[in-house]
Amino acid sequence: MTLRPCADPSEDLALIRLVQLHDDRIAFAKLVQRHQGRVRAVLRRLTGGHQAWADELAQETFLQAYQALPGFRGEARWQTWLYRIAYNVFLQQRRRGAHQVEIHTHSLDAALDQGGEGAAIGDDNAASVRMERQRDLQEALALLSDEEQAAIVHCYFADLSHAEAAEVLGWPLGTVKTHVLRAKAKLKLSLAAWNPNEVQEISV
Repeated sequence: MTLRPCADPSEDLALIRLVQLHDDRIAFAKLVQRHQGRVRAVLRRLTGGHQAWADELAQETFLQAYQALPGFRGEARWQTWLYRIAYNVFLQQRRRGAHQVEIHTHSLDAALDQGGEGAAIGDDNAASVRMERQRDLQEALALLSDEEQAAIVHCYFADLSHAEAAEVLGWPLGTVKTHVLRAKAKLKLSLAAWNPNEVQEISV
């Protein structure tokens, strides 16, 4: 999965200050634009590839972030603080029950099937390979425990350090490291069993 580089923290802080001092909606919109791609990507992993549900969670995440921003003091990176909100939103909605989740979401397969529409013929093979790799990886992630999945997603798809992931998840650092190690071993085993080339996708 290819994501844009992490945003410059100093630029984030400048925008945050504008929101805090002047309730600058344009500045907050820029913060959303800078971080929504990564937040949505992480939430899609956590939701098992449910694109519509993840997008709904992302909207709620940024709404709560805007409401809580006056209390942000910079003790943690803005990005880490934002992922903490996103993870809490995910946990809150997951507790409502899987039957409610299905009402608001589309499956990963449906999202992937729609994703190729309008692509040039010459891109069909590459797009198909990318979709299959994403499907394989998502299926491998689904075999992990909730804790292993949360740890690996935040450390490698959100690009957080173990310490930052521990802060987001509210776990001891050692717990995060243990779950990451277990998740890596399971993912490599699963991906190697299906397609040895896929192991490179999670060579962490």
